[in-house]
Amino acid sequence: AGIGKCVALDLARRNARTILACRNRERGQAAVEEIRAATGNPAVLLRLLDTGSLASVRAFARAVLREEKRLDVLVNNAGVTGLPFAITPEGLEQTFATNYLGPFLLTNLLLG
Repeated sequence: AGIGKCVALDLARRNARTILACRNRERGQAAVEEIRAATGNPAVLLRLLDTGSLASVRAFARAVLREEKRLDVLVNNAGVTGLPFAITPEGLEQTFATNYLGPFLLTNLLLG
């Protein structure tokens, strides 16, 4: 939704292979189908990613590095705000993990 979906739509319009990295499978798949229909670009894909989980970030990065020949653009757009204080299963504060640590780790893992 929001800025991330707009960026994905613009990239798909430019005929880019576009991976939507989403926490929610149903919402992500709906966005993929909407973007494919709007652009005619079949190379819009869904991959699950929760940037609040470093295990999820590592699994996503491994899959991208294994499945993709190259990565030209990475848009770190995920974020949360206004959540009550919570600790992730990995012992991290959830907002900090989601908004900073996860995207930082993802970027570094994908730099190769």
